[in-house]
Amino acid sequence: MTESNLPSFPHATVLGYPRIGRRRELKRALESYWSGRTTEEDLERTSHDLRLATVRRLAELGLEAGNAAIPGSFSRYDQVLDITFTLGAIPSRFTDGAQDAGYFDLARGTAAQPPLELTKWFDTNYHYLVPEIGPSTPISFADDRIVREFTEAARPSDGGIPVVTRPVVVGPVTYLLLSKPEDGAPEDFSPLSRLDDVVAAYRELLAALAAAGAPWVQLDEPALVSDLIAADHETVSDAVRRAYAGLTAAAAGTERPQILVAAPFGDLRRASGDHLSVLAGTAVEAIAVDLVRGSSPLPGSGSGASDAASAPATSSSTVPGLETKTLVAGVIDGHNIWRADLAAKLGVLETLRESAGAAAIAVGTSTSLQHVPHDVDDEPRLDPALAGWLAFADQKVAEVVTLSRALAAGRDAVAQELTASAAAVAARAEAAGVVVPEVRERLGELSDADFARAPYADRAAAQQARLNLPPLPTTTIGSFPQTSEIRTTRAAWTRGEIDDAEYTTRIRGEIARVIELQEELGLDVLVHGEPERNDMVQYFAERLAGFATTVHGWVQSYGSRCVRPPILWGDVSRPEPITVPWTQYAASLTDKPVKGMLTGPVTILAWSFVRDDQPLRDTANQVALALRDEVADLEAAGTGIVQVDEAALRELLPLDAGAQPGYLDWSVRSFRLATSGAAPSTQIHTHLCYSEFGDVVGAIDDLDADVTSVEAARSRMEIVPALAATGYARGIGPGVWDIHSPRVPSDGEITDLLKLAVAEIDPRLVWVNPDCGLKTRGYGETTASLTNLIAATRQVRETL
Repeated sequence: MTESNLPSFPHATVLGYPRIGRRRELKRALESYWSGRTTEEDLERTSHDLRLATVRRLAELGLEAGNAAIPGSFSRYDQVLDITFTLGAIPSRFTDGAQDAGYFDLARGTAAQPPLELTKWFDTNYHYLVPEIGPSTPISFADDRIVREFTEAARPSDGGIPVVTRPVVVGPVTYLLLSKPEDGAPEDFSPLSRLDDVVAAYRELLAALAAAGAPWVQLDEPALVSDLIAADHETVSDAVRRAYAGLTAAAAGTERPQILVAAPFGDLRRASGDHLSVLAGTAVEAIAVDLVRGSSPLPGSGSGASDAASAPATSSSTVPGLETKTLVAGVIDGHNIWRADLAAKLGVLETLRESAGAAAIAVGTSTSLQHVPHDVDDEPRLDPALAGWLAFADQKVAEVVTLSRALAAGRDAVAQELTASAAAVAARAEAAGVVVPEVRERLGELSDADFARAPYADRAAAQQARLNLPPLPTTTIGSFPQTSEIRTTRAAWTRGEIDDAEYTTRIRGEIARVIELQEELGLDVLVHGEPERNDMVQYFAERLAGFATTVHGWVQSYGSRCVRPPILWGDVSRPEPITVPWTQYAASLTDKPVKGMLTGPVTILAWSFVRDDQPLRDTANQVALALRDEVADLEAAGTGIVQVDEAALRELLPLDAGAQPGYLDWSVRSFRLATSGAAPSTQIHTHLCYSEFGDVVGAIDDLDADVTSVEAARSRMEIVPALAATGYARGIGPGVWDIHSPRVPSDGEITDLLKLAVAEIDPRLVWVNPDCGLKTRGYGETTASLTNLIAATRQVRETL
């Protein structure tokens, strides 16, 4: 395309949309294919139909079908893995002496190789697959799936409405900053050193998209808002300048789509550096900014503002270069589900249009909508009053379209929508249960003593006397496989097809089988298996005041794994004990210790849609008090070990370094509030899930748990040296079996991991456990893997 016929950016857009399907069609298609029940052709057909249904739905909701307003953001598994395959950047461990590795081999592993490492996508509950890049990793434009998916929507074979999408691609700088050096790479090697190779491949991709007729492409660069990236500001700024100079430079005989660079999840202008100015200085045509978590690009607005509406224009100067670009103002929250105050958002947009100095202002979402469910109207069981406060993906698209109309035609054009929005915001603030005086009074009475336990040495002696555990105690993280029979039982009980007595009988039968299996295997500390739980957060939300749950509110966590985040809308309390009867029953079947299993306050917040009308600190402490009561009741029932999982502690860590100390303070204190009422002889465990733990090693120590289990198998004990360096001196269970892969690790593989652990940490502190709960695994692989885990533990015990 030449300068004269370049289309302008659409007035309204979203940065992405849920891709799993309204009824989890993608999940079912993937799992059917993996099990061998269907073919790859069947999977491709389902994926094709889902992609077309999605883009056509967005057109129905009011986004332009012919001008790249609709994102092409589908992925069969993960958007980062998609780029790894687009670049052909397959780690050599998957190809040495073998045929070419397939897409799902990298995602799920092979008989010979574990999968790529899985970790959190910035501060969301979505997980991406970490690329492994070395000096000789092949990088080229190797796969044109992105182009083919653009073409199928623009020129559909079914005769339906054509849709000119905007392909959404992880940007080259973010891709390399999120990569890790391939095994065997030189110690000082950085994947970012391959930037020129990646940019060359992206240039070919852009040329292919232009040839297919794509007017715009979206390159997602969330790494530019994060202080958690292992590179300094100048290094990242230089990479951005080089990358986008290369992508926008004219080349003889080639064309490219116009480029929108999107920077979701935070602030491009932070104390650590101003990447907005860097991007504005490039030749990209549009920049999308997050105005929910980031600051306004208004002159003089500074950095780190949490509410763009509060950022005034205090200077006449603008960001140099922005005057040539479209600014996509992400005023609609793509990260949470509360209905927007449209009048306030419109005020932000009007001020931006008058003062930001951009060539044009478009209305958008702060992030992709893949982090929220599809449609509030698909939730008939929600209280109608609560439903009126909510906006899922479809409602957020409607909000974007409404604001775009108002910006173009004035407030009178959307007067009805503005009135309805204001009424919903007011009704939410005044509703019963949003503020509960008794809950707030209890919080106000807390003292420092409520956040502290006895010294660890005293606790450790009391616990060993009570539990009498061997060296390298073995246990699991909590859940056991959720069979179809368990799910059928829960569903039948929920529908009223079986009564409480029958339900209890069936669940007790499953608990008895799980206890018997663990005793046969020889585990030291047992769990009841959690057959009664649909999800580790939803189960508690259904039993705590202040929460609501959905029926179809599914959100992708990774691959085919989907969750239904509860809605935390009011003050939280615990009407009655939640876990005590099941734990007590399991303990009655064995002489070995049985852990009580709870989900921690930070994780309940992280994996819920949380109220935004009070500080997270206060909400976390309300949940912590409810859990504190549960711990007390478990103790009273004779439970000697209580595990309070904080799987998401690292996940909520702010991307802005300036906000991290405050977060770590309140998150740690909420865990301690939940657990510090326990007696010294009660052993408190916690569990941290897939994350980059190096950023929170100090907080892990500050939790003051007696035993902490962490993911470590995929990263091959990467966290252990970091913990050892801090002088960590309490129980630690680095995972030795990656349960997110169907592979069964050999006892030799587990033995090697255990040897790495005990070489760094006092063996008297080391526990042996899988990386995470076992609910997604089958009993065959579970039994085989735990058998190998026990055998490896016995081998290492003999060497101590």
